[in-house]
Parts: sequence; structure tokens; C-alpha cells
Amino acid sequence: MHVLSFVIPAYNEAARLGNTLKLVLAYLHAQPYSSEVIVVNDGSTDDTALVVESVFASYSLGIPTRLLSYTPNRGKGYAVRQGLLAATGTVALFSDADLSTPITDLPLLLDPILAGDFDVVFGSRAMDRSLIGVHQPWLREQSGRFFNLIMQLATGLPYSDTQCGFKAFRLEACRPIVAGATLDRFGFDVELLYLAHRAGLRLREQPVHWNDATGSKVGILNGLDGFRELRQLRRRAQRGLYDEALRNTREGVTPSSRNLK
Repeated sequence: MHVLSFVIPAYNEAARLGNTLKLVLAYLHAQPYSSEVIVVNDGSTDDTALVVESVFASYSLGIPTRLLSYTPNRGKGYAVRQGLLAATGTVALFSDADLSTPITDLPLLLDPILAGDFDVVFGSRAMDRSLIGVHQPWLREQSGRFFNLIMQLATGLPYSDTQCGFKAFRLEACRPIVAGATLDRFGFDVELLYLAHRAGLRLREQPVHWNDATGSKVGILNGLDGFRELRQLRRRAQRGLYDEALRNTREGVTPSSRNLK
């Protein structure tokens, strides 16, 4: 059992994941708590798996590491759920492979959970835009703001940024909602936060540093996926398909299986 499970979903990230893993492992090695690193290879068609295996073999610094791989590509949401459900830490945090939010911001998410104040703490670019170093292209940034507005109208969530790829979960409380989530692509962040909010968990939106990284896979089609999945979320909620996960979360029932739907 570790204090922290650091999860990285990866799809065709051979070019930059090696450096990311070295930064993450070096940072965690210097911390006083135990941790593990899990990379979820989401059906990559490049050398992502080979890069991860090479770094883990030569640069783990004594930190337990795991590579989870499957084919075909299923989407970031599916990959994140695989990682969270495989995690053994008290807290599981997932981060984008490009470290758009620097690893040094990790205490902003981890410490409030370990202090017992929150169950979910997630990074936000919108709460303090002065922390953004390199902005996204104008169109992408405006599209993100529009998506967040529609998200608020569709779900009733009060948050200003649900899409930042830096989120931490107290697993004892959150495992049922992770197991009950189903959205595989751009809407998965909203689904996890929506379920946590509906279950009465304690959530905190936390300003973090952020820099746009070249090679981002987020584009117009991802945004369309997001709107489509918002509609799916509303329909599933109206049909009561999340009720079991919400009930299990409120009652503290841990799923007996880590298999995803």
C-alpha cells in the first residue's frame, strides 16, 4: 500500500514520455512518502511501450512501476479508469503525459486529501489565469470556455475548469464512482466530477500552473466528442444508470472487481 499512485495515460507518446517519466520518478524519489508510477498504454501504435519499459528498467530509482497495455485504442477516459482501478495508493493522481501542469504542483492536490479535508482535488486553469505560462491557441482556449459553459448548464456543476489533466482522488471514497463511470473520451473528466459531486464527496477546484505543450491531441473532434458525451451523461443520469455507483459511494462499498464496463 502506497501513499500515492501516479497514473499517466498514454497514446502514441514515445517522443516525450521518456523525459516525463524521468522527471516524475526523480521528484517522487525525493519525497518522504511511498509512491508508485503506473503508465497506461492506450493502444499506442508507436514505441510508447518500449520507451516506458526502457525508463522503468534503467531509471526507476527504487519506485515501484507498472505498465498496463491493451489494444486497440479505447480513449483517455478508459485509460484513466484502468489506471485508477489498478492503483494501490491512498491517493491516486492522474497527469497528462506532457506534464502541462508541472510535477512540482503535486502537493497542491495531494496535501489537502492527506489532511482529511477533501476526497477529490483537481487542477484548474480558469481560477487564476496568471498561472498559465504558455496559452493554448486562441480558438482552442475559447472552445474550452464554451464547453465549460455548456457543461455547467448540462450538469449543474459549479466548476470553472473540468478538463485540466491533473486530478487526485482518495481511492477509498472514489473507487465506486470510478468503477461506475463509462465515458471513454473527452467527457470522462466531467463524468467523474459529476458522480463525485452527486455522491456528496468533498471536492476542491485548485488553481495550478499550466503550459500548453506542442503535440497536443486535443482538437475540434475531441470537443465534439465532449458535447456528445455530455448528452450521454445526462441520459444515463436520467435513466438511473449511475444510481448503484452513487449508492455504493455513499455507503462506502468497495467494488469487488476492477474490471471496467
